[in-house]
Formats: sequence, C-alpha cells, structure tokens
Amino acid sequence: MTAELLRPAAAEFLRIACAVPDLTAPTPCAGYDVRGLLNHLLYWGPWLIAAGRREGPPAMGSGEAEAALVADGWRADLEKQTETLVEVFGTPAAWTGTTSLGSAPMPAAVVGAMVLGEFVLHGWDLARASGQQLQCAPEAATAVYESAVAMGDQARSMGVYGPAVAVAAEASPLERALGAAGRDPGWSCPQVG
Repeated sequence: MTAELLRPAAAEFLRIACAVPDLTAPTPCAGYDVRGLLNHLLYWGPWLIAAGRREGPPAMGSGEAEAALVADGWRADLEKQTETLVEVFGTPAAWTGTTSLGSAPMPAAVVGAMVLGEFVLHGWDLARASGQQLQCAPEAATAVYESAVAMGDQARSMGVYGPAVAVAAEASPLERALGAAGRDPGWSCPQVG
C-alpha cells in the first residue's frame, strides 16, 4: 500500500460526500444514516490526523454518539479534514514505524490503511446512499481488500466491520474489498429510485 493511492481516493470521496442531497437517507454502513456517517468521519478524522503526526489524541470533549458535527459548514469542514489527512499520510515516511490511535500502539502503515479504507469504503457507502457511482482505482481497491482481510477478525470483534459477505469469483477489486469489510456490493438505498 502506498501513499500515492490516497490523493485520488480522497478526491473521489469528497466528490461523492459533498454531493449527498439527503442527510437522512440510510447507508450500507450498519447503524448509520448519511448524517450519522458524516458525523463519524468528522469525529474520527482528527484521531487519524493525530496518529499520522505522532501526536496524542485530540480533545473531542464527548464521544462520537454525542458529537453533533454535521452542521452548517460541514462540507468545508470535511474538505479541510480530508486535505489534512492527505497531507499527513501523503508521504511514504508517514507509513513507517509505529504510532498510536488514542492509547493503542500500532504500525503507522495500519493507520494509513485505515485512512485509505475510510475514503474508499465510506465513499462507497455515501455513493450508494445517494445514487452516485464511486470511481475507485483497482490498486486502491486491492489495497483496501488486503487491509480488510488482514484486520477483518479484529475489526469484526470491535463492531467496525460486519460479517464478511461472499462475492462472486469474478468480482471486481472494489467488490472484493466491500465484501471483506462486511458490505454487500449489491446494496441499494430504498430511497433512491
């Protein structure tokens, strides 16, 4: 997995996220509507940035469930946060050594993979919720798939991923990544015709 995959994945993520018309639409990400998923992204982004900078956790004041980060100006906030994530994780050095996400030490490459996964997986979630199509480079999808397989059991035990979804043998790299991360590639929003 390389830092070069982040910039195009982030640009596509922002294209999708900033065009969502309905914040109440359900998403394929279990337990989240569009507003909740955007809130999740805005809440955890500073944690990922701090990990990339090898800094302590951000002072968020409350947990994700209590945060109300999707207010006027959320698109600008998401754009700024995404640009910062790309800046922080856009160099190979950011993917080397160790860091911590909160109090959990881990390889920096794992955190970089999480950032790429956020852009691709949640970009797809938002695209499906709003009737858009996510364009994802096969290399980025393959990197997300490999990461989802590597940390799948732990992510499922923490409730981050749902159960793996079987996909066809001829599935695209993105469909394989979605299935490994507990998403049904065939999911469609009941509110989108």
